[in-house]
Amino acid sequence: MSQKDIYGWVDQSLSTIKKANWYRQTKAIAGKAGAVVELNGRQVVNFASNDYLGLAGDERLINAAIKATKEFGTGSTGSRLTSGHRDLHRELERAIADLKQTEDALVFSSGYLANLGTISAIVNKRDVIFSDQYNHSSLKNGAKLSGATCIDFPHNDVDALRALLAKHRQNYRRCLITADSVFSMDGDLCPLPQLAELAEEFGAMLLVDEAHATGVLGKTGAGVTEHFNCTGKPIIQIGTLSKALGSLGGYVAGSAKLIDFLRNRAATWIYTTGLSPADTAAAIAAIKIIQTESGRRQELWTNITQLKQALGKAEIVPSESAILCFGLENPEQALNLGQVLIKKGFFAPAIRPPTVPTSRIRISVMATHSTQQMQNLIDILQTHLPTS
Repeated sequence: MSQKDIYGWVDQSLSTIKKANWYRQTKAIAGKAGAVVELNGRQVVNFASNDYLGLAGDERLINAAIKATKEFGTGSTGSRLTSGHRDLHRELERAIADLKQTEDALVFSSGYLANLGTISAIVNKRDVIFSDQYNHSSLKNGAKLSGATCIDFPHNDVDALRALLAKHRQNYRRCLITADSVFSMDGDLCPLPQLAELAEEFGAMLLVDEAHATGVLGKTGAGVTEHFNCTGKPIIQIGTLSKALGSLGGYVAGSAKLIDFLRNRAATWIYTTGLSPADTAAAIAAIKIIQTESGRRQELWTNITQLKQALGKAEIVPSESAILCFGLENPEQALNLGQVLIKKGFFAPAIRPPTVPTSRIRISVMATHSTQQMQNLIDILQTHLPTS
């Protein structure tokens, strides 16, 4: 094979992806983050965002980021263990621990890095991981990176997990159970109380990814752990600062000794530049808002309820979060409905295999969507969605 042909396989792979209607391209958003954004030169109502509380464009976060940038500069300039640590980072970690009611927390440069680093630090080739089959890519890749034996269990099937634990747990040193707390492509919740019981019964650690729950679920917005009254249990809680918190980065919340261990063993924290001052300050501001403005979360749930009640006869994937997915028969149908929505001024992405097992339109509800925007979306979906 000649040198010029060495990447010829890429063209063939791209052709296959396009034929299957799996091809993806970025869509450039213009203007400030919010319920209405500019897409391809026209304004659309944004139902594609993970900015559930509408904080990414909040002036208080923007001003906090500007102030931190003026005081500390644009970057942290190094890893936290060398030259990149600021008191601001510890302030954010204490705020996260306070929100999650844990002993301590550790901030990473992204939620993906938090999962990779934490999982690969706490288990290795002598250990076993039991992973929900619908887990986020970061959980799955963290498991692979660890070198531990990885065993998937059927989605949210506690009985199947118990059987697998009974069969395999005794053959390994450490055991870790992992699950998203809110599954990002369905919107349903993990059965956290039952997972915690199994973890205790079989001597397993339990790690949940609260990315899509932080700020959204629980009495104070602390997530699914709070929602299910599991606060205080020995659960490793991972999350992001980039969704309801409107900033960037990830975190791990748990016991003080776990966090101390991760500072010394989590490679994706040790060898990565610290979170920028702007992102750090914005996240601190967001947590303060979440803790003092419960009405914002109530507005989100009012919008979620409006949509679910109006479209109850549609093929809605079971959800208990701000993520609502409408099932469709094939990728082409999903793409077509996505284009209909765009033409009518609404941005809601078509999600297709291999990201998910079945095609769908994924709606992300925000607290800042107006009642009229919600109703206009409902009218369009009622016209174009198949009903059961």
